[in-house]
Amino acid sequence: MASPGKKAFPLRIDPALWEELQRLAAQDLRSVNAEIEYLLREALARRGIKPKAHSAPPAAEE
Repeated sequence: MASPGKKAFPLRIDPALWEELQRLAAQDLRSVNAEIEYLLREALARRGIKPKAHSAPPAAEE
């Protein structure tokens, strides 16, 4: 299940690439999803692109 405020989408990926992502994620103590997001942000930064941070939706009041 996607974290609140995050966009979920299906991703078809080569099994060999998936295995490398799993290995990297384990080394960095991240989930594969977090590793992919980290690598995407790193790639964007190399291109001089900094995504705007979206604030989390306000918590529901009880």
